[in-house]
Amino acid sequence: MVDTMTRKRAKPVAPVVDRATLPLDRILQGDCIAQMKSLPAGSVDMIFADPPYNLQLAGELFRPDGTHVDAVTDDWDKFDTFAAYDRFTRAWLKEARRILKDDGSIWVIGSYHNIFRVGAAVQDLGYWILNDIVWRKANPMPNFRGTRFTNAHETLIWASKAEGAKYTFNYRSMKTLNDELQMRSDWEFPICGGAERLKKDGTKVHPTQKPEALLYRVLLACTKPGDVVLDPFFGTGTTGAVAKRLGRHWIGIEREDDYIAAAKERIAAALPLDESALATMMSPRQQPKVAFGVLVENGYLTPGAVLCDGKRRFRAVVRADGSLLSDCGATGSIHKLGSTVQGAPACNGWTFWHYEAADGLKPVDALRQTYLLATQP
Repeated sequence: MVDTMTRKRAKPVAPVVDRATLPLDRILQGDCIAQMKSLPAGSVDMIFADPPYNLQLAGELFRPDGTHVDAVTDDWDKFDTFAAYDRFTRAWLKEARRILKDDGSIWVIGSYHNIFRVGAAVQDLGYWILNDIVWRKANPMPNFRGTRFTNAHETLIWASKAEGAKYTFNYRSMKTLNDELQMRSDWEFPICGGAERLKKDGTKVHPTQKPEALLYRVLLACTKPGDVVLDPFFGTGTTGAVAKRLGRHWIGIEREDDYIAAAKERIAAALPLDESALATMMSPRQQPKVAFGVLVENGYLTPGAVLCDGKRRFRAVVRADGSLLSDCGATGSIHKLGSTVQGAPACNGWTFWHYEAADGLKPVDALRQTYLLATQP
């Protein structure tokens, strides 16, 4: 007798991956597709990818003063045709989706040269786009030929593994990082420069090194402590350095010896961004708005730093998302917690909270002014 009863289809069970088998906090050298094939399915929580942009620059680029622009001319960025680039893109995205956990997400960054082709491949392979983020560069490189608009932004695609799939989004942290305002999809950061820019013999180690602040926000938004973050185009290790700072595990894949050497040295140090030692401050009327979380992202204040008021009556610890935790257990933004501990209806946290500098207590607003001077053109 044939059993004609209707049975519910069992949901597929996600594979259980033994984390001890993963190459955590290591760089795998070689082709990204081949190395991803060596990783088990459903084994990473987030992927951040900064693939070749296929810039195909025509000739050398020079500034008006005659100095050479150190642009992207490396072989790893060159593809014979758009079709070849599309095949490469689909191949690595397919492997990335296989090793991503069902509740994981992927970030891909690119310029107008490649991001639209990448976006189409992302959708064709079954990912579900959650947001496109515009990284607006506070100090972009000008268009030296004067024939087009200045390329002042790059685009990040954030996608889950499939339509309806769960994913991590630390909404509260993002709101706190942005001074209690909902984080928008247009982000402003300066391009990588100063002490953060890795150089060897006066030349950039990597032409497209990303600022740590950008990765800080991405990882803080979409991962939890202990999560595994994969970067298949590891370069000089920005993802690894930030992951280490935030208590996340990382796996990097990179082909080039010079990049790997620089990444290992950088991650071993895992230092926050250098604090600028500029003497003058911008007037309140001149200064643009800066969220307290931006100072944390850029390393001007590190998670765990202790703040107090000018009379040392109240103490609070800086947390990774830019919120503060007081000795009495209350939490909030610099403004909200300042009003809470004082029992006041409002508080300007920038002037209320102080940090310990070499020459005594200073208001955190001094760090905001320093950041502005370091980043404004």
